[in-house]
Amino acid sequence: MIDSEGYRANVGIILCNTDSQLLWAKRIRQRSWQFPQGGIHPHETPENAMYRELSEEIGLRPEHVEVMGCTQGWLRYQIPQHLVRHHSKPTCIGQKQVWYLLRMVGSESDVRLNASGHPEFDYWRWVDYWYPAQAVVPFKRQVYQRALQELAPLLFPDNAAMIVPPAPRRRPNSRSRRSRRNGQTRLR
Repeated sequence: MIDSEGYRANVGIILCNTDSQLLWAKRIRQRSWQFPQGGIHPHETPENAMYRELSEEIGLRPEHVEVMGCTQGWLRYQIPQHLVRHHSKPTCIGQKQVWYLLRMVGSESDVRLNASGHPEFDYWRWVDYWYPAQAVVPFKRQVYQRALQELAPLLFPDNAAMIVPPAPRRRPNSRSRRSRRNGQTRLR
């Protein structure tokens, strides 16, 4: 569903564990990492889309998670001009997303990246809360930061006023690249 302004309706999924770490997934056969996300079908509510995407992308069912909350409105980002498919009608210039914060109540073994016939991720791992706001592709950073900022009080109710995202990194150093390889879980 693409609106009159060119934004595709979408849901984003921020899944946390009991240590308040977030599931971070690597796009299949790519270097980019992101949160699970996906489009909202016609006549589908954002919550229905979230559960469908959760199942398709990481193999989790409703009984594996607890919904903690969602963003109050749409958060938008534009895709870079070179990624816009100008031949498609209507033309999609970006995404508008409702973000959900979920807590994992199932087991890590319930995560199955190959649950659908077309896996989107081939690795996943747990990361610190603010890590994704710095590590996602640049055109999504502002939306990630806004979603994490808005949802942080649900995960950190006693420290919500103290939560401030770290300053963006300028360039990763070789040590940070090595540490990203540790703790990954392969497609299964």
